Parts: sequence; structure tokens; C-alpha cells
Amino acid sequence: MLVIIRSAPNTTEGKRGVTLAERMGADIVLLQNGAYFAQKDNLENFSGSAFVLADDKKLRGLAAGDLEERVKNIDYGGLIDLMARSDKVLGMF
Repeated sequence: MLVIIRSAPNTTEGKRGVTLAERMGADIVLLQNGAYFAQKDNLENFSGSAFVLADDKKLRGLAAGDLEERVKNIDYGGLIDLMARSDKVLGMF
């Protein structure tokens, strides 16, 4: 399962998306302001795989040194591949 998160870490929607993904054992994709979840300490309780859209990360000026090492960069093609491989896709939170 894949959960798509577009809301920032300081929003109810963003927190709800990460919590839902954690409870369901799903992976997450961080888009738009959800890219801020890729910063250190924003995903400390999340144990699944996390992906961030590289363009959204770049547009928000997020530097590599500020990000969790376990968050993988993807492009739009990678996003489509992840969605196609997942049995379910939930979002947008």
C-alpha cells in the first residue's frame, strides 16, 4: 500500500497521513509541501519506506544535509512506477 502526502508536517492532514501509513504498514510518497517531512526528525516514528518527489524538494530549497538519509528521491516516472506496483494507493493527505 502507498499513501501520498502533500500536506506539511505541521498540519493535521499531514500528520494523519503519516499515522495512517504507519498503522497500515504502508509506504509514503511526499509531494508538494509534504516534502518537508523528508527533513530530519519529521519521520522519527515512521518505520516504512519513504519517497520524496525530487522536484518538490528542490522547489522548497531543501538541502541534502537537512534530510533523512532513508528518504529516497524519485521523479514523476518513479512515482508512476510506485503507484502501478502498489495494490492500493491512498491520498492525498
